[in-house]
This record gives sequence, structure tokens and C-alpha cells, in this order.
Amino acid sequence: MSKVTEVSKLQNDASGGPAATVVEAGSPVPEDAQIVITIDGPAGTGKSTIARQLAERLGLDFLDTGAMYRAAAAIALDEEIDLADTEALVARVTQADLHFDWSASPPTIMALPASGGDFAPLDHRIRDADVTSVVSEIAAIGALRAHMVRKQRIIASQHPHLVSEGRDQGSVVFPDALCKFYLDAEPGVRAVRRAAQLIERGEQPDIDELRAQIERRDHLDSTRSDGPLLCADDAVVVDTSHLSITQVLDRLEAEVRARLAQDADV
Repeated sequence: MSKVTEVSKLQNDASGGPAATVVEAGSPVPEDAQIVITIDGPAGTGKSTIARQLAERLGLDFLDTGAMYRAAAAIALDEEIDLADTEALVARVTQADLHFDWSASPPTIMALPASGGDFAPLDHRIRDADVTSVVSEIAAIGALRAHMVRKQRIIASQHPHLVSEGRDQGSVVFPDALCKFYLDAEPGVRAVRRAAQLIERGEQPDIDELRAQIERRDHLDSTRSDGPLLCADDAVVVDTSHLSITQVLDRLEAEVRARLAQDADV
């Protein structure tokens, strides 16, 4: 299966290569441009950080679809819903009406409590270890994925200038996106990155166990029948193992601005 990997214009140094000067760097994209950028890849490749900062650079909105599945997992765990009872789980998540508070940066995932009342934020909960341990299992539920895809497309209709990151954004949710990126990294590197996040939160992670968890999650995400982790044929693949955040951002921004300039010339 062919994929666009490290296209030549992305290999130019961001300070002097031609791709970096196609459109003025640092300026927002044109307001009248209808643009969806997708960033897919396995856990620990920096997708969320890169997507959020790329959206800031380009003046676009940022959609963290992983937060939606993590919110579903948090709801199931906190309300003691049997994960095998997929019908009850999907019904509860649907009732929770997951959405984002776009006034926050990054946007905050919100849900209706089972008891009713006002929407409550779940951002404090969705990165916890117990949520991480079951999110792949929950994300494999076909009916839940269908529900999430519908919601993500509705979000895109309401926010047509969007950077959306996840596992199947370019391959399933937005197959006609202007730019599709697939970020990857070596499992060992991803484990170190995850450990640094946990240490910052006061935890003491085991690197070997983290790597094993990452490899198990990769397997689950790539082999599930509904919305598996896939690299779209027309995605630009970037291995972030030995790149800084700034280097990755420069490459992605250069590609987006080149595509925008190309469309403007058509």
C-alpha cells in the first residue's frame, strides 16, 4: 500500500527551504478557506500536542477525538457500567451528549451527569491510568464508533477550519481532508515520553511496563474491525522519534501552506 512519506518539500530546512516560504509563515489561513487537517497515529507520537499547536499556528480549531473515547471510558468506569454490556454503554454515552467547551484552550470535553443537571468537564479524569487501560477496548465497539464519527462530522460542519487528531480521522472520518498526516515513533521513545508525563504528575512509572502497554494498545487499535488505526494512502508520514516538537510543527505547517497555495493557484 503506497503512502506519501516525507515528501521532498518537507525535507527542506524550515528556515530556508522553499516549502517554508510558499505562504507567509505564522499567518492564519484565509478565512474563506474550507480546511480540515487530520493527524492520525498510535499513542505517544505527540499527536495531541502537535495538533493543538498546529491549530494555533494556523488559526484553526482543534479537535481531540481521543478525548471523546476517553470520556466514554471514564463514564463507564465511574458509573460501573459492564464493558461487556455494549448496548447500555452506548446508550449512556449517547445520553451524556459529549461535546467540547470551545471557549477553553484546549477545548474541554463535557458530559451530562447520569443524574441530570448541567454539563460537567471530564478533562481531569480522562488521562488517568484506569481510563487508559480500557480505552482501546471501548473504542473497538462498533456502535460507539459510529456514534462518535457522526458527532465528529457534526463538529466539523460547525467548525469548518479544523485540525482533527485521532486514529481514523484521515482514513474514515474525513477522507476528503485537505491534508492528512500520520505521526509515528518507536515504541521505546513513546514509552519514555509517557513516563515523563506521569513523572510530572507525581507518579513513578515502570518504563518496561509502559512499553508493553503501548505495544498491546497498538495491536488492539490496529486489529479491531471498526475504525482501526490506519495510515491513509495519501497521508504524509512523519516519524517523530528523533524530532523536536518544533521540527514536526514546521514540517506540517509547510505542507499545509503549500497545499493552500496550490489550491489558490488552481
